[in-house]
Amino acid sequence: MKLLPDARIYVAGHRGLVGSALWRELERRGCRHLLGRTRAELDLLDGAAVRRFYAQERPEYVFVAAARVGGIAANDTQPARFIYENLAIQTHLIHGAYEAGVKKLLFLGSSCIYPKLAPQPLREEYLLSGPLEPTNQWYAVAKIAGVKMCEAYRRQYGCDFISVMPTNLYGPNDHYDLQSSHVLPALIRRFHDAKRAGAPSVTCWGTGTPRREFLYVDDLARACVLLMERYSAEACINVGYGQDVTIRELAEMVRRVVGYEGQILWDTSKPDGTPRKLLDSSRLFALGWRPQVDLETGLRLAYEDFRRRVAGD
Repeated sequence: MKLLPDARIYVAGHRGLVGSALWRELERRGCRHLLGRTRAELDLLDGAAVRRFYAQERPEYVFVAAARVGGIAANDTQPARFIYENLAIQTHLIHGAYEAGVKKLLFLGSSCIYPKLAPQPLREEYLLSGPLEPTNQWYAVAKIAGVKMCEAYRRQYGCDFISVMPTNLYGPNDHYDLQSSHVLPALIRRFHDAKRAGAPSVTCWGTGTPRREFLYVDDLARACVLLMERYSAEACINVGYGQDVTIRELAEMVRRVVGYEGQILWDTSKPDGTPRKLLDSSRLFALGWRPQVDLETGLRLAYEDFRRRVAGD
């Protein structure tokens, strides 16, 4: 199945990190009827409003990239907000798509759905095989519910709804608030602010030993469009870069890209999170997809976006 230029495609969360990348990729492929709504235009927490949107716009394809997201601190301090908003958003979008007769829906999950101590690299079948990482379990439980909801609607109603599990993402339109951002944008912000202030050191959370995998968000967008066109199965499918780095290595790389010359300190009283999180993306690789943007190149592009859009350079 090929996404035709005149197909009506709804990208939920089209201004966010993932949604904006999907929008860019779909435009690049010549899709002319893209549907996007800001939060002010369509409150996804309002089920009736979502049903009205589906009835009026009649999208044929839906990418569910809308979510309440954040790093360790935000997940740990706002558990009710994270589980409620994500459950509500995805429930309204998935059930609404079923009611409206949407041809195909792609649900964006997260690699945090896998158990904290699952074997590495993480295979799709490890889902629900052990306890979750406590600091982000609320978000993870909501995302697991979204995956299972897609499976359930496929089984009961024959809906062509698929789930994609991306690794840690970064790139244009990321958010850099130090209280709620993920590790990579938080590091960019910390080193940039320290460079401007002439600070002698930057303090990072934890020990720096956990290993993480990072994927440039435009690579994810290419994978999602490929999967929308070529993947149709109940099982979720991983989207990762294929290699990981330690948080300490990442911090050194960000420092180099930003041009900060001070010292890096590590606050070991703060949590590390999951020891390692590397996805097994062999099922996706077998479809012919490979990431195109290496980490250092992607970091430079992300920092350019931060300087232009956030720092006002």
